[in-house]
Amino acid sequence: MVNDLFNKTGPCLSFEVSPPKTEEEFQAIFAKLDALAALHPNFISCTYGAGGSKAGKTAEIASYIQHRLQIDAIAHMTCVGFKREDLQKNCELLEKEGIRHVMALRGDRPQYMTDEQFGSREFFYASDMIRYLKANTSLEIAGACYPEKHFEAESFESDLEHLKEKVDAGASFLITQLFFSNDIFYRFLEQVKKAGISVPVCAGIMPVTSAKQIGTSITLSGSSVPKELSDIIANYGENKEDMRKAGIDYAVRQIRDLKEHGVDGIHLYTMNRPKTTAEIVAQI
Repeated sequence: MVNDLFNKTGPCLSFEVSPPKTEEEFQAIFAKLDALAALHPNFISCTYGAGGSKAGKTAEIASYIQHRLQIDAIAHMTCVGFKREDLQKNCELLEKEGIRHVMALRGDRPQYMTDEQFGSREFFYASDMIRYLKANTSLEIAGACYPEKHFEAESFESDLEHLKEKVDAGASFLITQLFFSNDIFYRFLEQVKKAGISVPVCAGIMPVTSAKQIGTSITLSGSSVPKELSDIIANYGENKEDMRKAGIDYAVRQIRDLKEHGVDGIHLYTMNRPKTTAEIVAQI
């Protein structure tokens, strides 16, 4: 089980992948997974479509990771758009495929969902779904956390209270949203400890290899950008290869510092790019 991997011989190393949008890209994902597996991560997580639109793809990829690659797989699950019956069916699908771990997320509201549907959903928060999963399945559950607070949270303090609810409901370890300042992460860990949260926390790191990528990431995550990273984008953003190299170097320096501080785990958002991931792993 993933939770048994923490605090063994240093930080866990894990990757995140996503089901591709097209069938052609989906067929190519397995070669990329083979390349990522060669880097010997402790586990690989696979993301999920809003409202379960990629449930089958997530299960297929997670099954390949678990059985073909012999690496612990974590299947993401979102509670937006799920009724209890649908959630139970999806859990049964995962357990049938031998998947033992899930990451429980609230998820973003699908564009097709009406206000009435959104307001009448059975699981409002990830903690609701975690509580259900803990009571009705044998799955080990991971939760998400936000070093700079969730962008919808009223305050950092209230976000921390919700995080405590997730852990108390049954989340056995946490993976952070991406961040670009380690100081922010260290302050977050201090507050987590003060709140009585003692489960392992994996640091989510995303290499910024293009100027366009940073704009998209900020929109989706609400993460702040330190001046050093802003300067890198200003200096190298117009040159594709230089920006790629500078972005990898920034991520490597982040990870080295995190390792020196004895973090529980490093979770790389790979964006399905094994070459970039391999370059980072080779340097850490």
